Amino acid sequence: MLGVSPLRGRLFSAEDDLRGAGPGGMVISYAFWQSEFGGQDSAIGKSLTLGDRVFQIIGVTPPSFFGLEVGKNFDVAVPVSTRALWWDNVLDRRDAWWLRVMGRLKPGSTRAQAAEYAKAISPGIMEATVPTGYGPGSGETYRKCRLSAFAAGTGVSQLRSEYERSLWLLLGITGLVLVTACVNLANLSLARASARAREIAVRLALGASRARLIRQLLSESLLLAGAGAAAGAGLAHWLSRSMVWFLATQGNRLNLDLDADWRVLAFTSVVAVLTCVLFGLTPAIRSSRIAPGAALSAGGRGIAGNRERFALQRGLCVLQMAVSLVLLSGALLLVRSFWNLITLHPGFRQDGILVTYVSFAHQPAERYEVLKRELLEKIRSIPQVRAASTTSHIPLSGSSWTMGVRVTGPQGVKDGSSKITWVSPDFFKTMEIPVLSGRDFNDRDTATSPKVALVNETFVRRYLGNVNPIGATVRTGAEPNYPEAAYEVIGVVRDTKYSNLRQEIPPIAFAPAPQHPVPGPWAAIMIRSSGPLPGVIATVKQRTAELDPSIRLGTSVLRTQVREGLARERLMAWLSGFFGVLAAVLVMVGLYGLIAYITWTRRNELGIRLALGAQTGDILWLVLRQGLQLAALGIAIGLAGALALTGFLRGLLFGVAPTDPPTLIAISFLLLAVAFVACWLPARRAARIHPMEALRCE
Repeated sequence: MLGVSPLRGRLFSAEDDLRGAGPGGMVISYAFWQSEFGGQDSAIGKSLTLGDRVFQIIGVTPPSFFGLEVGKNFDVAVPVSTRALWWDNVLDRRDAWWLRVMGRLKPGSTRAQAAEYAKAISPGIMEATVPTGYGPGSGETYRKCRLSAFAAGTGVSQLRSEYERSLWLLLGITGLVLVTACVNLANLSLARASARAREIAVRLALGASRARLIRQLLSESLLLAGAGAAAGAGLAHWLSRSMVWFLATQGNRLNLDLDADWRVLAFTSVVAVLTCVLFGLTPAIRSSRIAPGAALSAGGRGIAGNRERFALQRGLCVLQMAVSLVLLSGALLLVRSFWNLITLHPGFRQDGILVTYVSFAHQPAERYEVLKRELLEKIRSIPQVRAASTTSHIPLSGSSWTMGVRVTGPQGVKDGSSKITWVSPDFFKTMEIPVLSGRDFNDRDTATSPKVALVNETFVRRYLGNVNPIGATVRTGAEPNYPEAAYEVIGVVRDTKYSNLRQEIPPIAFAPAPQHPVPGPWAAIMIRSSGPLPGVIATVKQRTAELDPSIRLGTSVLRTQVREGLARERLMAWLSGFFGVLAAVLVMVGLYGLIAYITWTRRNELGIRLALGAQTGDILWLVLRQGLQLAALGIAIGLAGALALTGFLRGLLFGVAPTDPPTLIAISFLLLAVAFVACWLPARRAARIHPMEALRCE
């Protein structure tokens, strides 16, 4: 269906995807074939164990095929029917959503036609597949769902929805930096063209045509643009991999093809040529219009006295300052947002917490809870371990479990929804979450004892009106494998973040792990340690193997997990900060070049002022003032632009407003400081001019 041909062996056929046929064949990726089998043809026909099932390798996919999700790849592919072989068999469950259905249009058909057909057959499909186990309202909602068809020619990926806005913003920032660089180059080119006025006049007087002069000056700009584009292409090759490194995490290694692409090269080449033509042509045309007689007879005073000729350069410098302020203010907002996130206290301990994922899939169901208790005791006996407990939800992992609830308390009955987490005793001790009132879970809260729950402060405010919640009843709605159940509230815990740091704290109810309706052959164990985590990880693996070698185990560090959840924010903070600093450097170089050149052309005037008694401080202030005036005007325009454009950052910020006054004020003073430094050197040089040397310029 995807048009993929095997590199070696064969791919799946209908006979490979039959229920009850056993593990059968497996297709491996090109990368896996190279890394594990050395690219040998003998890999075809070999056996490979996946979990506790043995498959036979029947084929290898080509290197260009990595799957359907951009940024991720696969090692092995197995038929859909093999899901029946695992403990979490979902083939016959109507409440499990785990498949993407893809198809290829027939010749002459359109996606709109396919969407209409899918919509037309939806009522019958929905009626025939209503999930069981839910309340009546959920069934009616399901029946109203409709199928449709969507374009999938570029695969499916959550990266697009997660990073689309961020990457568009980065493209816009890059464009603003390009504008700043172009303005800088144009300013310097205009200054250089003014300095070469006499040379151009001589060429014109000797018979050179305007077209020839324009070609000469434009070719110089083309040489600069070409050298810059070539250097930039090499630098981009390295920096693009750095950007992917920012986005990759331990659990999500991105695999993106970053080799040279003709479309990217064509785009950058066109931008370089257009930049050269637009910003190199103006100085060339302006220089070619110089009247030879006027230029040759003007001398130093004439050129210096014609201050109107610098109006364009001054305007470009103001534009550069304004653009830089917009860039720097956006960069500082994103950096502050990232800082707010990484320093935010989520309501529980993060440092020294180890997350251990355990699977008992090889054990009979009646042994699950026994093994969990025994493993917890083994882990708690490790000297460096201060506390350990199980949980059905890892905090800030991005996952979520929500159930409908009906809360009966002193103020009556309220319906709504709440996050539900099942935890073992000592969970709140492990995570250092205070129990504000009531009691914690203990060993007497078993599968056969009355069902109890602890709720967070938000739950109390929303459903119990801030009155004493102890004794209130929380009834959960029916879901497949989760029958309706009533829990008595026995305590209140402090509010904590749930899925991620950005979300508002939701109502959360905690129930004892033994009272989980469907205990499975897995556990997530939170371990708080006082020792180095690598050593604790090694000891946990050793104790687990001593208990039962068949137990599968994986580990991660909670602090690392939380930081990896901020990959997008980290990327935006670093890149916007880099571009902001680059813009500030360009402003400094551009303003320095302009003020230095204007000061040089006015050296005879400054010499006369010194000869007539002007003090060094007067000359310093005279030069500094013209640069600071340009900076002030650019900052004023930039503030208006920042207020208009920073609204695009609203969805990316946290804990700071897009129009945050301290940020705008800080950036304004920073740019004034940059302008002062850029103008100080030319001003200091001008104040040291000897009057006689300056007057000789005539």
